[in-house]
Amino acid sequence: MKTVFAFAAAATLLLGTSTESQAATKVVLKDMHICCGKCVKGIENAVKDLDGVKVTVNKDDETATISGESDKAIQKAIDAIADAGYHATSDHKTLKPKDDSGAKEGKVKRLELTGVHNCCGGCNNAVKKAIKTVDGVKADTAKANQESFVVEGDFDALALVKALNKSGFHVKVKK
Repeated sequence: MKTVFAFAAAATLLLGTSTESQAATKVVLKDMHICCGKCVKGIENAVKDLDGVKVTVNKDDETATISGESDKAIQKAIDAIADAGYHATSDHKTLKPKDDSGAKEGKVKRLELTGVHNCCGGCNNAVKKAIKTVDGVKADTAKANQESFVVEGDFDALALVKALNKSGFHVKVKK
């Protein structure tokens, strides 16, 4: 009987040690636009079906902390959050949002953007404020609860995308 207890204790010790040696990855995404409960839900819903990750959203700090089993799982979560229209800066060297906007440097007269998280008046006001910071923009069709909009004027396409990213919104040029 002592042998069985000794074996069980040794197995528990070994299993505990091996679990501890597999440290989880944690990445903090900051500088996101998170103004309301719908924004929080949008981030949570973006990763809810992904295996091996957990996200904690802090509306007050405009951050999302992702913890996961592996770098691959974390990157999938970051990509899913970006696909849901949220842009952020990452506290990790390599795990961060991809530049997949499709925008190229250079002047354009019209640009249609899609994929933006724009769930409410607060989001829409922030989108419009970011758009207005770009030289040459004359008009936009951004509206709350719509994930696509058109910007017109004589402006640099990449500068527009960067302004939206800086304000916490991830967008893609509609082809």
